[in-house]
Amino acid sequence: MDYSQYSLAKTGYLKEDFRLFHINDRTDREFEWHYHDFHKIIVFVSGKVTYHIEGKAYQLKPQDILLVSQGAIHKPEIDPSIPYERYIFWIRDDLSSPELNTCFQKANDRSFNLIRLDSVLQEKLKDLLPEIEHSLRDTQFGDSILSKALFAQFMVYINRIFLKSSSAPDQKSYSSDSQVEQLLKYINRNLSENLSIDHLAEKFFFSKYHMMRKFKKETGYTIHNYIISKRLLHARSLITQGTPVMKAAMQSGFQDYTAFVRAYKKQFGTVPTQR
Repeated sequence: MDYSQYSLAKTGYLKEDFRLFHINDRTDREFEWHYHDFHKIIVFVSGKVTYHIEGKAYQLKPQDILLVSQGAIHKPEIDPSIPYERYIFWIRDDLSSPELNTCFQKANDRSFNLIRLDSVLQEKLKDLLPEIEHSLRDTQFGDSILSKALFAQFMVYINRIFLKSSSAPDQKSYSSDSQVEQLLKYINRNLSENLSIDHLAEKFFFSKYHMMRKFKKETGYTIHNYIISKRLLHARSLITQGTPVMKAAMQSGFQDYTAFVRAYKKQFGTVPTQR
């Protein structure tokens, strides 16, 4: 599958529980910082790629697996001189078996997105991924049931691997700016609190202008825009779970309801409504 097909498939809402793309190409495209409305898993096969996720830069090795949670700010940095092969899963946040998405919450809690497999697990997944791909393409009896069962098996493996991993991430597997890393953690864990530039600069002993420049360099976002985006994503998640709209706005850090509705419509293209 080439990248143009992947890009076309990316438009619109993800209706299925999951989608799988197997891409092998060379691209000199420079990606912008972005996020998705669904979870994403990248299984890296070959190439030379650095993946930036929420202030961390992961230099990938063959068979590495990255978990990119819904709403996580990210972008790949790709060497176009080498073919880049990868499997990409898009996964809905509201799976019928919600425990399969536990790994994404743990990735957020740990602020760490990488799974580096041992040789035994590499062999298991090497066979499983083509099986899922084949079952999705085939039209024989039961292929839809089979593809869902194989996907569930894949997700069980991923959760088991990630959940039993050390709670202290291997710092050799990524690079980051420690100050920005701490700032990101604080923002994401305190969305309902005061996150003004002055407050953050005082808390982290930053010159606020130095802090703003460094944050933009590491994440591609201004601090203000990052906070607004994360608050809106959190509010939408609360609304989807049944929280009244005004209460969701307050719990996400918006003090002005009118400003919240205006920002929500700008980001999501619709006003917030109870589902």
